[in-house]
Amino acid sequence: MRLTTFSDYSLRVLMYAGASTDRLITIEETSKLYGISKSHLMKVVNHLVRLGYLRAVRGRSGGFALAKTPEEINLGILVRQTESDFGLVECFTTGNQCVITGCCRLPNVLNEALNAFVDILARYTLADIMLRPRDFLAPPVEGEMRGPATGAPGDHI
Repeated sequence: MRLTTFSDYSLRVLMYAGASTDRLITIEETSKLYGISKSHLMKVVNHLVRLGYLRAVRGRSGGFALAKTPEEINLGILVRQTESDFGLVECFTTGNQCVITGCCRLPNVLNEALNAFVDILARYTLADIMLRPRDFLAPPVEGEMRGPATGAPGDHI
């Protein structure tokens, strides 16, 4: 299972917006921060505004900010709303040509696994993965691995 870049960027935008509660942030600064194209970020931000996660202010001194508190932004719901395709295998998609679809037991197992994945995400909110504003200023240390939110940097699962 791999999240799309759209979901990845959605999470990153919300994390940055959550760390920048004292001001509006812009697509340009977010683009520079993450090294992501402005046009792609524009689509992500517009989608997050339509979903009610962000509020946007147009104009010269405009930008965007969280429209909800970090505790109100459930990661499982967000991923379900930003992932366009959970078709893990051919039989989950339209146009399925697999000859064993009628008797195959694999889809039930994969559906259970997918639901478990999203259910675990649903246990967390943006507040659980928040960073401090200064975390966005320092480049990552080369070779440093970040572990689970409850672990220390370098922890591995």
